[in-house]
Amino acid sequence: MTTPRPPHPRQGPPRPRQGTAHRPGAAPRRPGSALPGARPAARSGNGPGNRPGGAGYRSHGGPPGPPPLRLAAPRRRLRLLLVALGAVLTLFLGRLVQLQFLDSSALAAEASVNLFQTVTLPAPRGSITDASGQTLATTVDAYDVTADPYMFTPGQAHIDDAPAQAAQLLSPMIGVPVADLTKALTYTGKGDRYALLAKQQSPQTWNQITALQASLTKTAWHGHCATENQLALKAGDDGRVDEACANTLNGVFHTKHTKRVYPDGPLASNVIGFVNADGVGKGGLEQQYDSLLKGKDGRATYAQSGGRQVPTAGQHEQPAVPGSDLRLTLNRDIQWDAQQAITAEVKKAGAEGGYVIVQDVSNGQVLAMATAPGFDPNDLAHANPNNLGNSALQEVYEPGSVSKLMTMAAVLQQNVATPLTHVVVPGLLPRAGTVFHDDTAHGTEHLTLNGVLAQSSNIGTMLAASHLGATEQQADRVLYSYLTKFGIGRPTGLGFPGESQGILAAPSQWSGSQQYTIPFGQGLSVNALQTTSVYSTIANGGVRIAPSLVAGTTGPDGRFVPAPAPAQSRVVSAQTAKTLAQMLQSVVASQEGTGAAAEIPGYLVAGKTGTANRVDPQTGRYQGYTSSFIGFAPADRPRVTVSCVVQNPVNGHFGGELCGPVFKQVMEFALKTLQVPPTGAAPADLPVNW
Repeated sequence: MTTPRPPHPRQGPPRPRQGTAHRPGAAPRRPGSALPGARPAARSGNGPGNRPGGAGYRSHGGPPGPPPLRLAAPRRRLRLLLVALGAVLTLFLGRLVQLQFLDSSALAAEASVNLFQTVTLPAPRGSITDASGQTLATTVDAYDVTADPYMFTPGQAHIDDAPAQAAQLLSPMIGVPVADLTKALTYTGKGDRYALLAKQQSPQTWNQITALQASLTKTAWHGHCATENQLALKAGDDGRVDEACANTLNGVFHTKHTKRVYPDGPLASNVIGFVNADGVGKGGLEQQYDSLLKGKDGRATYAQSGGRQVPTAGQHEQPAVPGSDLRLTLNRDIQWDAQQAITAEVKKAGAEGGYVIVQDVSNGQVLAMATAPGFDPNDLAHANPNNLGNSALQEVYEPGSVSKLMTMAAVLQQNVATPLTHVVVPGLLPRAGTVFHDDTAHGTEHLTLNGVLAQSSNIGTMLAASHLGATEQQADRVLYSYLTKFGIGRPTGLGFPGESQGILAAPSQWSGSQQYTIPFGQGLSVNALQTTSVYSTIANGGVRIAPSLVAGTTGPDGRFVPAPAPAQSRVVSAQTAKTLAQMLQSVVASQEGTGAAAEIPGYLVAGKTGTANRVDPQTGRYQGYTSSFIGFAPADRPRVTVSCVVQNPVNGHFGGELCGPVFKQVMEFALKTLQVPPTGAAPADLPVNW
């Protein structure tokens, strides 16, 4: 048996061994507690009734311990985790189905607010200038006012009547009725995300709109957006301001375009023409050279959100190619004077209309082409549609006595007669069942061929023309050949839109009366430039130069390209042309001539009057007159040809009386503008009578 070791001085009395009973006097343990480190007692196979105190007591009789620890089942945890994960995935899947199928249309509509937009970059239209570079037509900045109707819906604008409110604000600035604007700004849900509210607005108008957009407050007065000033006035009524409100004009934008303007208004408008609201040439040279003037549009693609460009989202741009500039042969100052002169004469004579053409005889260039009445291409809305064309090229008429120059050219060139040839002119001449007479009744006259032209005798011209051939048919063919050489019945070469080449039937189709009337200018039709070119041909020594209106073009690279040289052809010899110029001097300088009103002090003038029966375009019958005068100066050293035509005058009808003064005014101005000095030569002294 082992003797117990005495305790350490710092230790207390020895603790009783586990599993033993307490000695008398020992501190009692709590019921059911066990000693530290004690093992749990083995259970009896008989259960709770093993001994008093119930189950869990150790066999040695100690107090019961805590129930034994057990690990949780891992399969149960996995099941819970899978259930939770499945629920999350189900939520994601459900949301995906909602977005992809159920809400796809709404989301697509919302996403369309932020899309890439491709816009056209209009090419600047080329300018049109006169011969010296002075601008006759140019292009300035303009703005198309547009809108996105979707942004005026209640959900986007936060206003129930946003279209109506915006329309009220915009209408006074862009001149569009409120009802039309309200309709344009109302979104129908059919993809109408673009509305054109007004076209070709000035920069000032767009500045007004942007200023109003900036001033609109985000506060509403009883649901109606107002400017700061309006808001202050309304708030002063009863002091109530309520309801948040978005900017009413937030959905209004602009597209920068260009606008065609004509600095001189009606000046040369009949030649220049005009463009329509889309900037497309629809008249005159604007139409003829539209493809050259308009250039090539560019394209720009940019990101936009809510109708506003996103500057950081990148932009792709293909620049526009500007149109070419068109330089004309017109002289702006001469054009102005010619337009003033013919406008005043048409008004004075109570005429239906008239035109003046000024041509440089040395190169065929048209220096002026004026018509009356005209129009202002800046204000087409108030223009008379009948005045939008160029009657000097598009209107044909029977030229009358000014056409006699071509008959005389044929007679001289064919050596049938000379200026001094004697012609007996009866008062009446029966031919082809018709009795012909001159404008002024007279008895038998004894005139030279020069006198026939100077006094503009119809009968004398008929008699001279009859000697062009052995038979009347042969004479007709000879005369026809000269008429066509002078350009009658043929295009002038300008290619002007709507230009008429006149009417000249083949000789085999001439009626019995036409055989006798065509020599003195009735029975054929011309335009004003054709007859002007006839006189320029004589002034140019018998060589016809096709008329021209365009001097050249200047491309986007700044390089000027001259127009092709005009076609030239000889019609009569230089000697014949010189003789005809001397005969035309008698018309103006001789006391017996019909063109004394066209005489210019210090200058030698060659010209011819014309007074023809006019065919009414409405009835096709003769009614009224066509009065004209055409001439060139200086006659001995020709530089300029001027023609004047007045249609259907009421106050007078003789060409020398109506157009002689117009010729004189325009010719004097042209000679001074071009700095052509007088030659001081005396007129040819060719006899009129014999």
